[in-house]
Amino acid sequence: MSDSMVNSFLHIESVSKSYPGSDGPVSVLRGVDLSLAAGETLALTGESGSGKSTLLHLAAALDAPDSGSIQLDGIEFAGLGDSDRAALRREKIGLVFQQFNLVPSLTVAANISLQARLAGRHDADLCARLVERLGLNAVTDRYPEQLSGGQQQRVAIARALAARPALILADEPTGNLDEATGDTVLSLLLDLVAETNAGLLMVTHSTRLADRLSRRVHLSQGRIAMPASAA
Repeated sequence: MSDSMVNSFLHIESVSKSYPGSDGPVSVLRGVDLSLAAGETLALTGESGSGKSTLLHLAAALDAPDSGSIQLDGIEFAGLGDSDRAALRREKIGLVFQQFNLVPSLTVAANISLQARLAGRHDADLCARLVERLGLNAVTDRYPEQLSGGQQQRVAIARALAARPALILADEPTGNLDEATGDTVLSLLLDLVAETNAGLLMVTHSTRLADRLSRRVHLSQGRIAMPASAA
């Protein structure tokens, strides 16, 4: 095991994952090793179907690997029950996935503050700053069904950041946004990482956005296809 793995905040070692298929198990991840330090930003690239979203779900403790080890801040996922996994996500992880998972019965403002309140870290000033920077001032009293896809994406991003997570996992966080708004969102993510020493693992198809992160790894056919390199 390398020193970078030993000292990493997020530590993924020899992780494999398969799913049932009509002709037997379909391997999605095949012995993936990945490390992320606190305060580090890492872009995960790869073709559709290469296993990027699966890896992010495993890192979020939303699913379990078939084999291998995942640790976050020294906590081994394999020993956690469902309630402990939920507590880990609530306390330490900010999720920005392609399914926004906004609560339909809550306003934009209430959705943004939800995870922070559950984690006991609600900061009204930070919420206001996120609303301002993400251009959501005019919609804070609206409900998710009244928003466009791009607006819902920005609300989901604000909700993840409002809790000041130790780890941010983002799956194409700018996918529903125009280029200018996408740049603003990425700048906000990078600012929060710098401010709080959080780690950021971001799936992206954009080489331009990936180049703004400190490292990049490429996933191909369920394996890391090339070593991390400086952007």
